Amino acid sequence: MRIWDISEPLEPATTTFPGDTPFAQEWVLRMERGGSCNVSTIRLSTHVGTHADAPLHYDLAGADMAAVDLRRYLGRCRVVEVQGQGDPALVTAAQLTPEVLRGAERLLLRTNPVHDHRRWNDRFTALGAEAAEVIAAAGILLVGIDTPSMDHAASKDLPAHQALRRGNVALLENLDLTAVPAGDYELIALPLRIVGGDSSPVRAILRELPPTERQKRP
Repeated sequence: MRIWDISEPLEPATTTFPGDTPFAQEWVLRMERGGSCNVSTIRLSTHVGTHADAPLHYDLAGADMAAVDLRRYLGRCRVVEVQGQGDPALVTAAQLTPEVLRGAERLLLRTNPVHDHRRWNDRFTALGAEAAEVIAAAGILLVGIDTPSMDHAASKDLPAHQALRRGNVALLENLDLTAVPAGDYELIALPLRIVGGDSSPVRAILRELPPTERQKRP
């Protein structure tokens, strides 16, 4: 079955939230310098590149990354194309119609046909509180988006994050969905078991469903 890699590359050029820690790699051992093998150390914010937010990221009493329910990051999902409305742009609740959500267990939102992991855009499309409430009310297990955050960069109260927390919805951010047609897939996007972690990088992939599963959308 076909696989789509929907993760951003991690490299020094990968953009971060302004002021956050970028990706950096330092070599501890190199074979061309006499080492028995190649060994490196990496340093980065846990929110660089494609990542999962733990509830601890936006709730002092929330679960850390090591305690999240992994079943939410593994299973059937739906990729949906949406366009942000307003300035700065938000996904609207009206776009998440019952037809769009019917039968969906996990939801991945493609807001832009172009994705450049090296370019920071202050005016990226966010989910917004009303759309987050619709997702939570629909019983969606996980929502992912192809932008850096469910809320705008200047937000202080993070209303979309909080609405999803109340609905026990898992979060993925900075997905690259440009090559993926809208439709249903299997998602595999497991976070690292970081004790006390507020977030974790993930290698997120979509796997084509077997032919017998593709027609099961209600």
